[in-house]
Amino acid sequence: MPVDDEIFARMGELSPAEKKVARALLSSYPSAGLQSAAALAKSAGTSTPTVLRLVTRLGIGSYPDFQRRLREEITHRMSAPVLRTEQGRDAHAESGLFPDAIAGKVALVEALAQSVPPSEFENAVQLLAARPRQVTVSGGYFTRYFAMLLATQLDQVIPNVDYVREPLEHDVGRFLRLTTGAAAIILDFRRYELSAKQTADAAKSQGATVIVITDQGLSPAAEHADIVLPVTVDGIPFDSSVGLLALIEALVEGVVLASGERGIARMKQWEDTVRIARAYKSPTSPELDDEETQGVAGTQDVTEPQDNTEPQDNTDQQ
Repeated sequence: MPVDDEIFARMGELSPAEKKVARALLSSYPSAGLQSAAALAKSAGTSTPTVLRLVTRLGIGSYPDFQRRLREEITHRMSAPVLRTEQGRDAHAESGLFPDAIAGKVALVEALAQSVPPSEFENAVQLLAARPRQVTVSGGYFTRYFAMLLATQLDQVIPNVDYVREPLEHDVGRFLRLTTGAAAIILDFRRYELSAKQTADAAKSQGATVIVITDQGLSPAAEHADIVLPVTVDGIPFDSSVGLLALIEALVEGVVLASGERGIARMKQWEDTVRIARAYKSPTSPELDDEETQGVAGTQDVTEPQDNTEPQDNTDQQ
């Protein structure tokens, strides 16, 4: 098994410090592991002994053996790009632009199974299903729209969820309510924003549990996060949001299922309370006769008054 797959599979067994090393490795794999143990520890914000403990946990005898395995993987993979390019070119020519684009988006969704450690996802679901005292959701320049969606859907399942657009500025009042027993969900994707890291650090200092949803490069906000959910975003011409949307929907679905009857009761309460003016199409079924159609559509047979007055000729008479 490749080293990155081994790390991914064992993520749930790692200590918080070891998880930092694992995330640093996965974010720049395999190049991060080719540094010295001290350099890797520094980039992960941990100690050299922590790096060595992780290597031992992976069943590798020493750090030099660990690096040897990484170099072997690189050698094995170096021959693959040309073959992948040729196959991709032929497949594109046969399938066409649109099918090829769809296949790429499907691949991004399927990549979630490799990018998001199941233990991290389960921890996020259980944390939110336990109904934290307060949940704030914030995003960046583009991801704010996904943060709003996540907050709106979570609010229908658990109470005390707020979308916080400017957690350290205009909305600081709601953000300051975060304490022990609360949770902060932060979305930050490349190009990473300083405010996301500041928000994560502030939430952590206030005692809240921090969940960071980011791309495979790992936002700096993930440095002190309790739970990190990485999403593959490769796309043409812009980073794709398909995987992010799929993760959000999976997360909400997980919280609904884990919440049980309390979640259903909350959803019923939300449905009974919210008022949304809705529009409906007029029925066009041929099975309805004219009278039924008029009744459903709310039309009435009203005869317009006729104007039988002869038009007047206002032309000046000579």
